[in-house]
Amino acid sequence: MKPAQNITDSNSTKIGILDSGVGGLSVLLEIRKLLPNVAIDYIGDSAWCPYGTKSPEQIQERVITLSKHLIANGADLIVIACNSATIHAVEAVREKFTIPFVGMEPAVKPAAAATTTGNIGILATEASIAGEKFHHLLHTHAPPSKIKVITQPCPKFVDLVEAGNLTGSEVDVAITEYTQPMLDAGADTLVLGCTHYPFLRKSIQALVGSEITLIDTGAAVAKRTKSLLAETTSPSNEINIFTTGPLETLQTIFPTLCPELDNTTLSTLQLS
Repeated sequence: MKPAQNITDSNSTKIGILDSGVGGLSVLLEIRKLLPNVAIDYIGDSAWCPYGTKSPEQIQERVITLSKHLIANGADLIVIACNSATIHAVEAVREKFTIPFVGMEPAVKPAAAATTTGNIGILATEASIAGEKFHHLLHTHAPPSKIKVITQPCPKFVDLVEAGNLTGSEVDVAITEYTQPMLDAGADTLVLGCTHYPFLRKSIQALVGSEITLIDTGAAVAKRTKSLLAETTSPSNEINIFTTGPLETLQTIFPTLCPELDNTTLSTLQLS
């Protein structure tokens, strides 16, 4: 793996972000808080969503394709705002391209530190849970002799967020289905191990109770991104958001997901 390099040319700084769909917008929001004056290009690969059910080879090939597009359009750093894509592709793109890549991983370490019962629940995608990187995280930060880890794939969560459904009975049913077994097993800390899931945080917290700790890694990724940028301004702070899916869908749900964002352009992107 090539070492990450700080970016020093503030006159051309642009951050690229990619995800399987709109979930990575939760990370974009965290990055925007810390870097309000940097231009951002975001690709939501909704035509291929979800990545969590794709093979590692398919995910890797797709991430390389999206990265090429972002780099061709001036990205100086790319955030892979997707746990599944990070697990299966981040090392490949770091070897292939010269710019820094910031990845995501389920917040196993902070969850293990936060639990008081010794039981944590990991809500994630199938690809994340099956990945070797995830099992290494468990071995390193949550060994079975100390921490009981309960994992749960949550495909309905991705579908709900992609449709802009963040509250309501359908959401509550899915949350109960995925979290109740963890709560019954004594989990007091739940990891939101997919970038789509923070958009459901309020609904999840309301159902599991305020005594349950919810952890995601969006803020940590934003801090890491900022640390790699020596300067934090550029000629434009415009945000360009591209979808490989229907533009009408993105236009409909975007105000619900990101009401605080301005200076933002929504567009379609056709990639083979």
